[in-house]
Amino acid sequence: MEKMIIFFDGSCPLCVAEMNQLRKLNNQHQLQFEDILEPDFNQRFPDISKEKASTVLHGLLSSQTGSEQQLLLGLDVTYKAWNLVGKKKWLKILRLPVIRIVADKAYLFFARNRYRISYLLTGKSRCNSCSIDQ
Repeated sequence: MEKMIIFFDGSCPLCVAEMNQLRKLNNQHQLQFEDILEPDFNQRFPDISKEKASTVLHGLLSSQTGSEQQLLLGLDVTYKAWNLVGKKKWLKILRLPVIRIVADKAYLFFARNRYRISYLLTGKSRCNSCSIDQ
């Protein structure tokens, strides 16, 4: 069974909301959620740059055997996470060759502006104590 660690921004209300949705559907425990802002993040994940992970969503996908890991970025993480929990199958459209180019640029715009977009949609740009429910 494939498994993935998702490295997310725990101060972003929209990011945390999506992680909460995924967590609730994570019945087979394929997903592990790691907040890049945790104080011990660099010690636990020295191969994941906190700076790079704050600019684009990172995911570490483990193979069926668990012997190989693949770094996924951006919408590839989003698509794979939802695929692993068996939901939002329509996201596959965003990975089609022509659409992928536009979707990835839109994602990067979102990632750069996620705090402003969060404010527009939730009334909060950041939160001090956002957390995914355990």
